[in-house]
Amino acid sequence: MTLFVLGFIILILGLNASRFERLEPLRGGLIFLGGAFLVLGLALSTVVQIGVGQVGVQTLFGQVQPRVLQPGLSVVNPLVDITRFDTRTQNYTMSAQHGEGAQAGDDAIRVLSADGLEVVIDLTVLYHVVPTQAPRILATIGEDYQDKIVRAISRTRIRDNAVYYDAVALYSTRREEFQTRILNSIEKDFRTSGLQLDQLLIRNIQLPQSVKASIESKISAEQDAQKMQFVLQKEKQEAERKRVEAQGIADYQRIVNTELSDKLLQYETIKANQAIATSPNAKVIIMGNGRGSGPQLMLGEK
Repeated sequence: MTLFVLGFIILILGLNASRFERLEPLRGGLIFLGGAFLVLGLALSTVVQIGVGQVGVQTLFGQVQPRVLQPGLSVVNPLVDITRFDTRTQNYTMSAQHGEGAQAGDDAIRVLSADGLEVVIDLTVLYHVVPTQAPRILATIGEDYQDKIVRAISRTRIRDNAVYYDAVALYSTRREEFQTRILNSIEKDFRTSGLQLDQLLIRNIQLPQSVKASIESKISAEQDAQKMQFVLQKEKQEAERKRVEAQGIADYQRIVNTELSDKLLQYETIKANQAIATSPNAKVIIMGNGRGSGPQLMLGEK
């Protein structure tokens, strides 16, 4: 369009060059140059390039045209304005961490749970523009659809659905159910607005400090109880081992007392004496047989 305007100005100068002595010799050149710029500018203004992952929407005199320009080169009316929409997956993050979300500062979603506690939720929304719906988005919402639709609907639907869950349930047992529920709710609203919800990620759920302390105390108590059960089980096993050991000793003593005789004791004594007598160590042994016989004296070598 710039070349077209410049060519038009040069052409006007060339057509009126006869009125100026200095421009009179340049009249033909100005007319040719202005005409060339007009043609070139007109040609370039009728061809637009749409980038990869984008679609173009045409606006002519304030009216949005239904034709969607696909990626690549397209021939258009030189008077239209082109608005480009990114159709690739985009993400919008709302986080309590500064500099992490789309908005500066703390942008986390604060909701009230069923038990009246305030819960802080960090959320990331993955979505994309439906290419065929781009003209409708421009006509009804505008280019700032991220703030008007993505942000507003996500925050509202999370608050609407959080009231059905207790704070602890949101944090632990029913977190997946809550995420699925708000995903289905937001997806319907996005589809109505020309957007497609790809995924909804609950990145973090922060409970009040008092609730977190109660949960940690409960977990600690459960761990202590499990540890005590282990200790008791171990003690029971040790007591059972000792009982079996004592029963074995008692059985051994009973068998020995029943089976042991004087002849067996005398035989074992003789075997012991023989072993001692053949030992190389010096020894003097005095012993009796317990049956009235005199003592026996055994001398070993030194």
